[in-house]
Amino acid sequence: MEAAIITIMALLFLAFVALGVYATVKVAKAAKRGVDRTLDQARRTVEDTTLRAKSFGQAGAASELARLRLSLRTSMRATQEALQAGVGEDASLKESLDLFHRLSAHGLELDDDLKRIEREPDKAWVAGQLPELTRRTEQITGSADALRRAARERALKFAEDDLSSLSAQIDVEAGALRHWDGPEAAPEQAAGGAWGSPAGSAGPAAGDVPPAITARDPRRAEYPWEKSARPETTT
Repeated sequence: MEAAIITIMALLFLAFVALGVYATVKVAKAAKRGVDRTLDQARRTVEDTTLRAKSFGQAGAASELARLRLSLRTSMRATQEALQAGVGEDASLKESLDLFHRLSAHGLELDDDLKRIEREPDKAWVAGQLPELTRRTEQITGSADALRRAARERALKFAEDDLSSLSAQIDVEAGALRHWDGPEAAPEQAAGGAWGSPAGSAGPAAGDVPPAITARDPRRAEYPWEKSARPETTT
């Protein structure tokens, strides 16, 4: 019996140790992902700031190359964020996201070309490459912008349709709530029901009087954008 208890305790100890190791590994991986995201964001911010400085602080081919890289990165990043944010609510955007991934391969290739050309010492040759580089940049950013705008217009259209449907339902419900003098109320009033007895009648016994119909206290309804109601004071 003691041996069985010792065995169970040993197994429980090993299970707790394994669980602790697993939790530690998960926390470490999550922390590493957080650090990586922070470093990536910081690196992107530094690169974007550098490109802006070059596009305004330099002249000629160097300024144009910086402007092209900044335009490319800004457009691709905004489209990626828009599609990734919308695909969770609209599964049809998955195909758009797949197309964007293919477009990203061309965008990354172009960005690498622009970075290499930035280091080219032959400025005359660089100037000759600018028209083609500009064309490629505009083609890629144009496609990315089209995907992003279409996704936003689709989300806006769905939101408008949902709001229109909701407004129509509320109008119907509001109309139904206003029909308090309909024919269905007449039998109850004639019989001296819940709305009270006719003048001069004895009415139901005290113990059988139905409870009064009272409206729901609107102060008990809470919504995310409202603060909790404070209790009234007697002072």
